[in-house]
Amino acid sequence: MYGCIAAIVVFFDQFTKYYIRKTMALGESIPMIKGGLHLTYVHNYGAAFSILQNRQALLISLTATIIIVITAYVIKYGKTLSKSEMTGLALITGGGFGNLIDRIRYGYVVDFLNIHILPVFNVADMAVCAGSALLIYSVFLSELRHSRAGLR
Repeated sequence: MYGCIAAIVVFFDQFTKYYIRKTMALGESIPMIKGGLHLTYVHNYGAAFSILQNRQALLISLTATIIIVITAYVIKYGKTLSKSEMTGLALITGGGFGNLIDRIRYGYVVDFLNIHILPVFNVADMAVCAGSALLIYSVFLSELRHSRAGLR
């Protein structure tokens, strides 16, 4: 399950980035939903919210380390993880790997989803955010269940 979800994220992330690179000019913005969503092709040389600009070696090594640690954790403890925990970790891994591919191949990450209240982002970024939220939710639910079980 972990590997399949991560692979699906990487596939959709890389497919959408390929499509944007082939059909749009850098800096071009196409409105999809007026006042809401635009496709805006940009190169991100940093991490989330453009922090650590032009620190590709650091970002590559951090991302690779996180992917390795999460994968090792899943291999060791996977049988004890809930489906939501496993899914959250897979989404984080797939998203991290999708952006890692860009950093290694191009020296930047292709971003294209622009909702104007956030920096421009991509499918990998959505997967990392959704996976993190799911993981936090899963851990919170697990803790809540354990505390309720202790009260009985």
